[in-house]
Amino acid sequence: MGRETLLTVLTLLFGGLVLQPFALLPGRAPLPAAPRIAERRAWLRLWLPVLPVLVVGACLCGWALREPDPVRARFDHGMVVGACVPFAVLALRAALRATWVLVREPVELPICTAGLWRPRVLFNPYLARTFDEAQIHAALEHERAHARHRDPLRIWLAQLATDLQWPWPRAQRRFEAWLEILEHARDDEARRHGASGTDLAAALVATARKARAAPRTDRGRGWLAGTEPALLGDPRAFARRIERLLAPLPDDAAAEAATGLSQPAALALVGVALCTALALGAAFGNDVLHPFFLWTWHA
Repeated sequence: MGRETLLTVLTLLFGGLVLQPFALLPGRAPLPAAPRIAERRAWLRLWLPVLPVLVVGACLCGWALREPDPVRARFDHGMVVGACVPFAVLALRAALRATWVLVREPVELPICTAGLWRPRVLFNPYLARTFDEAQIHAALEHERAHARHRDPLRIWLAQLATDLQWPWPRAQRRFEAWLEILEHARDDEARRHGASGTDLAAALVATARKARAAPRTDRGRGWLAGTEPALLGDPRAFARRIERLLAPLPDDAAAEAATGLSQPAALALVGVALCTALALGAAFGNDVLHPFFLWTWHA
C-alpha cells in the first residue's frame, strides 16, 4: 500500500479510537465570573478532546518520514481499511456539514457579522425604523467585537470539532456552553467600548423577537451569533444574558491578571507536544506499528 494512503488510513483509525473516549469529557465545567477568562477556558475545553488526535497524527507523520514508499510490511489491508471506515464516515459527515455552512445562503437578520476571513458587520435598515440611536450603537459595538475576534471563523471551527465527536451529547453541550459565554464576553467588550448595557439588552430583546419570526439561523451567522438554540431556545440562558446586561459592568481586571496559562503559552505547549510526537514517531514508529501489522496479518 502507498505510504500516504496508509498514513491517512492509520490516522483515521487511531485518531478515531483516541477521540471517542475523550469526547466523553464533562460537557460543562464551573467557569469563573469574568467572561473573558471563561470564554478562553471554554474554548480550550472544546479542543481538548481533539488534541490527542493531533498528537497521534504527528506520531504517524514521524513514522511515515522514515517508512519506504510503498510500505512493504505484510498486513491485512482489508482488515485495516475496514476498521477505519466508521471513523472515515464520521470525518466525512463533519466535512460535509462544514462545507454546507460555507456554501449555503445565510439567513437575513437585522444585524449580523458575516465572513470567515474578513468578518464584516451587515446592517439592515429595519433597525433604523425600530431602534433608537443608542440601541443601534450598542448592537453595532457588539457585532464589532465579534468581528475583531473573528468569531464567525472560530464558531465554524468549533462546530467542526464538535461534529468530529458525534454522536456524544457532551461535545454538543461544551459547544453550547462556549457559545453562551462567548456572547457574555462580547457584551462586556461592547460595554467597555461605550455601549450601554440597557440599550444592548433592549436591542437584544427586539432582535430576538425579529429572529423568532424568521427561519432558523446557522450558528455564528448573526447578531445573536448563531445562538438561537443556546439562548433563544433556552429561556434561562436568555434571562441570564439580559440580567447581566442590566447589572453594572464587572471589573474583571484583577481576575484577568490572576489567570494561569495564557493562550499564546497554551499554543506554544501544543506546538512543543506536536514536535515531540513527531520526533518520537520517527524514532520509535516502526517498533510500534510493525507488530500491529503482524497482528493484523495473523488475525
